[in-house]
Amino acid sequence: MRNLLALFTVTLALFSGSGLRAADATPPTAEELEAKFKAAMTDIVMSGRWSPVKDGALGAEKEDKYAIVSVEKISGSSWVINARMRNAVMPIPVKVLWAGDTAVIIVDNLQIPGAGNYGGAAYSARVLIHDGTYAGTWSGGDHGGLLSGLLTKAPASSGTAK
Repeated sequence: MRNLLALFTVTLALFSGSGLRAADATPPTAEELEAKFKAAMTDIVMSGRWSPVKDGALGAEKEDKYAIVSVEKISGSSWVINARMRNAVMPIPVKVLWAGDTAVIIVDNLQIPGAGNYGGAAYSARVLIHDGTYAGTWSGGDHGGLLSGLLTKAPASSGTAK
């Protein structure tokens, strides 16, 4: 344990004097972070892959796609994501917290009536949004999984993500 602490201390000292840290950079303001998040999450498609997790085992990957029309800040960390589902735009209440400059979307026990084969299940999720990508975990009822992918602007011909 003492060796590990010594190694950590030496590594920290080397990096702090090497110019590899960004301590001198001014961190973005909350307003700047929120504006960047709104721009990144307006009229986009989140597309990637998801894998089910059941009984501690990772299942086969499947295609993942979400159409996001817009996001709106309500107050504090409360936001609404306007997502296109079944040819209608549904407001999804979420929390958005920040890990540095990375947005973390939090859904806690959200009831989505008639959602897929699991209608009535309460859904929870944690999804990171960073630099045109997303990654996270979700659960609903007796199922859940991992997801990741890219944020891309919706096709110009549609006007909104579908």
